[in-house]
Amino acid sequence: MKLYKQVKKSAPGYKTAAWWADFSINGQRFRISTDTANKTEANTLAKKKESQANDGKLSASSQSFARLTFTEASLKYILSRKLELEPSSLRKEKQLLVQLKAFFGPTRLNRITSEQILNYRERRATTCGPSLVNMETGVLRRIFKRAKLWHAVADDIKPLKEPETIGRALSPDQKSALLEAAALKPEWETAFFAAQIALNTTMCGGEVKGLHWADIDLLNDTLTIRKGKTRARERVIPLTPPALEVFIQLRKRAEMFGSVNSDHYVFARFKSVGRFHGKEIVEHRMLQFDPTKPLGGWRKAWSKLTAKAGLPGLRFHDLRHHCITEMGENGVPEQTIKAIAGHVSQRMLDRYSHHRLEAKRRALEGLSARVNTCGTSEQSEHVNTMNSEHEREHSERSLGLTN
Repeated sequence: MKLYKQVKKSAPGYKTAAWWADFSINGQRFRISTDTANKTEANTLAKKKESQANDGKLSASSQSFARLTFTEASLKYILSRKLELEPSSLRKEKQLLVQLKAFFGPTRLNRITSEQILNYRERRATTCGPSLVNMETGVLRRIFKRAKLWHAVADDIKPLKEPETIGRALSPDQKSALLEAAALKPEWETAFFAAQIALNTTMCGGEVKGLHWADIDLLNDTLTIRKGKTRARERVIPLTPPALEVFIQLRKRAEMFGSVNSDHYVFARFKSVGRFHGKEIVEHRMLQFDPTKPLGGWRKAWSKLTAKAGLPGLRFHDLRHHCITEMGENGVPEQTIKAIAGHVSQRMLDRYSHHRLEAKRRALEGLSARVNTCGTSEQSEHVNTMNSEHEREHSERSLGLTN
């Protein structure tokens, strides 16, 4: 290994110096800046880099990436993820980088320390929950891994503990109240359709909004989820009568605006207008129907109809949880639930399919009834046996067969 000093002009009349290490491992040449003008420190850092290269933790490309500022590195990272992620997931990655770039922006990756990362987490924890902090740290980790730098800070950066949040399962009365409320007003129709689909298929909101007519087979009563977070989320789901009826209604609605193509969205974008009488909508119409674009969502309608149903705070994603829970309570095998819901692990299945208190109570009451029945039966048999023996002894005495 050879160390050499490189001097650069940083500004008129100013120069900066740094020691560089030059060495080869298995025929691959490494020229690495130690970012210090102190030769003793440079020698220590150079030996560390040589050791990393020997262990396969260093490459020439990762070194050039590691010398980028965080802002530059994050841009390259996003460009590389375009081929790996769906557009919605890519947008989420970009959003997760906003605060990271504001904090680390001009700092070079190889200058970011574990202490700085911990400081960032502490600051973020004052404004958001541990789940979001962990997701942001996850993006940071992926960038650092590309730069072959994560191993240097991994021992100090552990995930924050997240609360054990599980979805909400509805009682039969709550489910009825939700669907009845959703059907009350024309402007809630789309939210009603989406809720019925989620309750009968385990689909989440993103999957529902991403459906194309090519995914719906009305002849064989099935739908296909072609894209998901994981391959397990790509699946074919049989349609129940309520879900099938919803898709028929959606198809009729789409045909009102023209021909329906296979690449059109099931939940297409439109503008909603209404005619009011006081505060009440007496007429509701859909305008600017564009089947080539997906609907943005039904957040406002969902908030209003859940409040009307007496279920404030109910998330649309809870309907997926309810469907999975209901299947579990009805005795559907776990493998079948996984095939329908697209889960990839037992831990994830357990997270969703906790049984409601009423179901647990019924199970225990059934066990109690079984024990009581068995006990009563055994007692009756014991009494009958004693009576039979008593009668036999009485008969024997009468016939003089006993002493």
